[in-house]
Amino acid sequence: MLEVRNVRKQFGGLEVLKGIDLKVEKGDVVAIIGPSGSGKTTLLRCINFLEKADAGTMVFGGETFDMASIKKADIHRIRRHTGFVFQSFNLFANKTALGNVTEGLITGRELRKDAAEQIAREALTRVGMLDWADHYPSQLSGGQQQRVAIARALALSPDIIYFDEPTSALDPELIGEVLAVMRSLAESGMTMLVVTHEMSFARNVSSHVVFMDNGQVVESAPSHEFFTAPHTERTRAFLQGLTSH
Repeated sequence: MLEVRNVRKQFGGLEVLKGIDLKVEKGDVVAIIGPSGSGKTTLLRCINFLEKADAGTMVFGGETFDMASIKKADIHRIRRHTGFVFQSFNLFANKTALGNVTEGLITGRELRKDAAEQIAREALTRVGMLDWADHYPSQLSGGQQQRVAIARALALSPDIIYFDEPTSALDPELIGEVLAVMRSLAESGMTMLVVTHEMSFARNVSSHVVFMDNGQVVESAPSHEFFTAPHTERTRAFLQGLTSH
């Protein structure tokens, strides 16, 4: 479904991504993990063209694109098949939960309001937020806001959803409700690429783990294999540090 090759990104004199290769098959739940500053979020933002990569090739839906010179029309076409869930929710403060979910359907997909609202209500039901459809973000907890953000992504019927640290802005007691929604999506067969620090999610929900450090992929393996039989010393040290912590 999605493959990127030799993705490179530099900010000033700092090389943040040093030739990343990544592949996601239909139905995969791929967790990207690693220490802070390893380039995980930058990679995800380059894949969704929120940042422009300096080099790299993307294969999406059977088509190949040069990530450094891709046309805006192609970016728009790719995004019609993807959803993105931000770390900080990115909801419109002046719109209700329902309004936040219908916005992209009405303005981006040009659906009529009644059709958009039907789809939005179905998406809010999937994340357990239909009862809060008429509430504004300021009336919702962080976990509820993030579930609305997930509903917004789901409403677009994406082929793949990207998650950028979806629980890192939440209080500890609210993390579980968001992870439960993500687990449910994984079980339903949704293809997901997730940057996360939640090792329980990576171990128990993801099908594949990509471990990044210093702008490079150190190890990429099926989740069970990654956690039980890591191949590199750097991976073993990282996992040992988590256990010690």
